Amino acid sequence: MTDLVLDTSAPPPPPAAKVADAHPDLILGAHSLCPGCGEPVALRILLETLQDLGIVDRSIGVVGHGCYGSFVRIMDVDVLQCLHGRAPSCATGIKRVRPDAVVFTLQGDGDMVNEGLQEVLHSAARAENITCILLNNGVFGDTGGQATTTTVIGQRTKTSLDGRDPDLHGYPIPVAELVASLQGSGYVARGAVSSAGQIQATKKMIRRAFESQLAGQGLSLVEIVTMCPTGWFVPAAEGANYQHESMEPVYPMGELKSAGGPA
Repeated sequence: MTDLVLDTSAPPPPPAAKVADAHPDLILGAHSLCPGCGEPVALRILLETLQDLGIVDRSIGVVGHGCYGSFVRIMDVDVLQCLHGRAPSCATGIKRVRPDAVVFTLQGDGDMVNEGLQEVLHSAARAENITCILLNNGVFGDTGGQATTTTVIGQRTKTSLDGRDPDLHGYPIPVAELVASLQGSGYVARGAVSSAGQIQATKKMIRRAFESQLAGQGLSLVEIVTMCPTGWFVPAAEGANYQHESMEPVYPMGELKSAGGPA
């Protein structure tokens, strides 16, 4: 039996990489949103897609009002912020003046569906060649967690403590289905970021939405169902399960429309 000899001349193995260190080049710093929030994940795959397609230098973002508004400080992309709900109209103006630019909006459900539903619907009806990214968590997170028009039936919010009641608050508005029904929309899909598989599927949807814009097919929209444990009154670790159980049955995942027809 021989003794094992440790080779001390070999260099030590490199330290294990941290997931947090593998962020895209376009993210300049850490976000300041609540633990368990899904919006930073959505931002990451959006910016990764711009890099993958090689369109960063042509891209101009229009950000609505919500928690994600703080992203303008950490994303290395040309971006401006407009009045509440008006991002599609602002993006329309940019695209018409700069048709060579790749123009996208980043909006929450309170911004797009409450404050600016007419903006995205009329932009789709006009076949404006822009891409709209909707972050749907069913609450006005930035102002304290009030109900929005996408809040699902039974969901507790600061303004529906006993759960959303259709007799009092009406029914949720499925904006992706509305946009998909309009002739001027070219690509519409709905994804989520609450699991690794959903993240990969949603990133493919975002890519196809921008490819639709590059092909001049009209308005493209990707609705991303995102977690908001703070606004949902659940612990951060339970956000994904809450989303699966409450929101996804109302907002099913998948492509709704592609290349001018049903997906």
